[in-house]
Amino acid sequence: MPSPRYWREIPNRYRLEAARCSACGAVLFPPRSICAQCRSDQLARFQLSRKGKVVTTTVVHVPPGEFLMEAPYAMAVVETPEGARLMVQVVDCDPAEVRPDMEVSLEFRLIRREGHSGILCYGHKGVPVA
Repeated sequence: MPSPRYWREIPNRYRLEAARCSACGAVLFPPRSICAQCRSDQLARFQLSRKGKVVTTTVVHVPPGEFLMEAPYAMAVVETPEGARLMVQVVDCDPAEVRPDMEVSLEFRLIRREGHSGILCYGHKGVPVA
């Protein structure tokens, strides 16, 4: 991911910021300035909880070059209690054991390094709740 895009996404990537529409109640993640449901501009920012449930999952066996050492790994769409969905890597478990409805906590961790001496990119990864 290029550096400028990474820096723009820090609020939602680091703090899990979302927006809730005051008109229809829709939750928008990442936050936007116009509601996708009703086109209202009355949006309030808030922080998502750090837990969720797996909606769907896949195991990546042939990853991009920078993730070769992590393969195979599980990627999942996780839905928070507020209704926002985000895609995260599920770690600290066997990738084959990740299933829909699995409870995960969203923990702040290193995602990747940009280049050999570039910036460290952090974000959230899913960790199964015991």
